[in-house]
Amino acid sequence: MKELFRERDFTRVGYFQSILESEGIPTLLRNEHLTMSGLAEIPIPDFFPALCVVNDEDYDRAIGILREHVSHDSVKSEEEISCQACGESNPGNFEICWSCSATITAAES
Repeated sequence: MKELFRERDFTRVGYFQSILESEGIPTLLRNEHLTMSGLAEIPIPDFFPALCVVNDEDYDRAIGILREHVSHDSVKSEEEISCQACGESNPGNFEICWSCSATITAAES
């Protein structure tokens, strides 16, 4: 088992875990339950939730998947998409218009 990363924000760790699990990479969360114990409030990284791959041979692939995902999200969020329903401009990573709640498709721009 190898640790991929450790983050104070449990939602980010869980989000990345779901990405890896959807790619068929078994993962494990360490310190998962410390967030509710009060220990996570202590700013000591050893207590932060940590995402690990179960199989060491999946480590490089997992890092690649997460890097690709993070860079793709960064590029997408810099783009602007116009909503066809109301014409409002939205960040490229939005799936629903913030103004009118209409579904935004990638073809819109």
